[in-house]
Amino acid sequence: MASSFDKYQKRKLISSYISVVISIALVLFLLGCLGLLVINSKKVADHFKEQVVMTIYLNDSAKEVEVNQLKKSLAMAEYTKKANYVSKEEASEYMKVELGEDFMDFMGYNPLNHSIDVYLKADFVTTEQLTEITESLSNKAFIEEIRYDNDLVELMNDNVKKISFWVLVISGLFTLIAVLLINSSIRLAVYSKRFIIKTMQMVGATKSFIRTPFIWKSVQLGIIGAAVALIGMAIVLYYLDLSFPELELLRNTIMIISLFLGVFLLGIVITWISTFIATQRFLNLKTDQLYY
Repeated sequence: MASSFDKYQKRKLISSYISVVISIALVLFLLGCLGLLVINSKKVADHFKEQVVMTIYLNDSAKEVEVNQLKKSLAMAEYTKKANYVSKEEASEYMKVELGEDFMDFMGYNPLNHSIDVYLKADFVTTEQLTEITESLSNKAFIEEIRYDNDLVELMNDNVKKISFWVLVISGLFTLIAVLLINSSIRLAVYSKRFIIKTMQMVGATKSFIRTPFIWKSVQLGIIGAAVALIGMAIVLYYLDLSFPELELLRNTIMIISLFLGVFLLGIVITWISTFIATQRFLNLKTDQLYY
């Protein structure tokens, strides 16, 4: 009979430990994924900014040497991510694909211009910077027109500011929720052993002696939960990098290692503090208060 009861108690204890580990792992995993979003938010925003194209249309009278000089100066400019020269013949082929028919059949000639598509670095994709770049290029006589979607640029920059603000707010809120959830799980685990704590105290054990095994066990559970969370984060990061290689998510190695280390330490610190507070609470209660 005693053996059956011991096995039941052991299964119940293991089940309690597993639930605590799962709770810690899930919370830290979600917190870590949010951390990945935060540290890569600028990279994602920069990626979309760098898709904005500034198109420079050239006159038909532009000399080859002038066009070559412009291409070289654009390639060397600090604001250029990349620059692609598009001849009027190539432009007409693009138009054929877009329209589904050859527009030159009824026009009789090619009305398009030679052009250069300039993809700017993210820091220069602002209304002020684009205006300054446009003014510096417009003084060249062989440039007919410079076009870019200014409304899109303004909308993109406004949305990036709003999203960055709310990501920070949500990160802070979620960190608080994570601490509270892990704290609740630890408190429930300690609560189930409140009578053991009080019994040890009644036979003369010091508070420090009683707390130590509880804290050490919770820290062990925190380490296991953090390890599970880190494995999940690594898998998510790996598949995100495969799906979006242009974002180069694995390039910022120092930040990623710092985030993983932070999540691991957070799992240890929260469980340590939560267990300390929970055990201290039950140590300070009177025996008759343990039933409430």
